[in-house]
Amino acid sequence: MIAFSSIRGVLFDMDGVLYRGQQALGGVGELLAFLDERGVGYACVTNNASMTPAQYEAKLAAMGVAMPASRVVTSAIATGHHLRGAYPRGTRVFIVGMDGLREALLADGHFVEDDRRPEVVVQGADFALTYETLRRACLFIRGGAAFVATNPDRTFPSEEGLIPGAGAITAALVAATDVEPLVIGKPAPTMLRVAAAAIGAEPAATLVIGDRLDTDIAGAVAAGMPSALVLTGVSQRAEAEAGPVRPTAIFQDLPELLGAWRAAV
Repeated sequence: MIAFSSIRGVLFDMDGVLYRGQQALGGVGELLAFLDERGVGYACVTNNASMTPAQYEAKLAAMGVAMPASRVVTSAIATGHHLRGAYPRGTRVFIVGMDGLREALLADGHFVEDDRRPEVVVQGADFALTYETLRRACLFIRGGAAFVATNPDRTFPSEEGLIPGAGAITAALVAATDVEPLVIGKPAPTMLRVAAAAIGAEPAATLVIGDRLDTDIAGAVAAGMPSALVLTGVSQRAEAEAGPVRPTAIFQDLPELLGAWRAAV
């Protein structure tokens, strides 16, 4: 069980935890208010690299959820941070992705977008993906460009159900190139550790709340953080109870988690 009395920070996954598509899930406001009352810091850590932190702030605000952009860490931001440390200013990149990834890579001028001779292909979610984009990315990778993927999420929870995520695009490129990418997002612990430090919480005192065993919960394990799986997104109870990746606790949803926390303290 989770030692709620020792928790000093909370990291929320977003899709399938705070909302699904454009619809907020139950209990978000109540849980955030409870954390504010107790002085527990929190932030969002999402593999979804399709939008910028400011766009996430606006999206959540439209659902009645107050979450400043400064508390949103995406896999695009983590990818940009990693690549700036690995490649010099002026490195040419080909981007398979959306606004969130493009801003994270291009906003400060460190990287130069190039659709002719890129040195790195950086791939995230792309909801307007075309065959032409896949074709170019494939040829560039086969021609020697490094291949970096923001996250491995094969599916994405929407109002209609699960739809292809960034990992599905990665799978297509791997099949076409026989090249495995460097993957930055969860289950790698980098984003979680950066976000915990930003809210002033030690890893052991930081609770990760997610809906996916293969990314959120596995990432928490890798980062040395306790975890709570909520069953409002991708993974289900049977997988969590029988599979190799085990959360610290399982809750039906955020209201059940909040009830358990209140009862414990």
